[in-house]
Amino acid sequence: MVVGNRLRQLREQKNLSQGDIEERTGLLRCYVSRVENGHTVPAIDTLEKFARALEIPMYQLLYEGEGIPKIPQPMKRKAASQVLWGSSGEDATLLAKFRRLFSRMEEEDRRMLFHMAQKMYKAATR
Repeated sequence: MVVGNRLRQLREQKNLSQGDIEERTGLLRCYVSRVENGHTVPAIDTLEKFARALEIPMYQLLYEGEGIPKIPQPMKRKAASQVLWGSSGEDATLLAKFRRLFSRMEEEDRRMLFHMAQKMYKAATR
């Protein structure tokens, strides 16, 4: 959706001319024309002026649906205890290195290493 098209549509629905918008906003008529024709994109402050001039809530400048738009629910973040180690960032790089090194080891050496790691873990959690 182009903001300029929406502005023109709303202005015409209210039977206002570009001159009327100029008087209500203090913006030059040629600027209003440039926005409506898509030659320039207005700043947020300018959109607020247009919304006040058209006597509408600002969201209507950007929303074409019926009624008030529903606010999307934010994605729920996982608690730190639910994030798996090695799923992203530096931990993922380190895990990839471990996997590569473990794949080169002999099965017997790998079992011994995992056995030692389990013993160390049990000792640390007592």
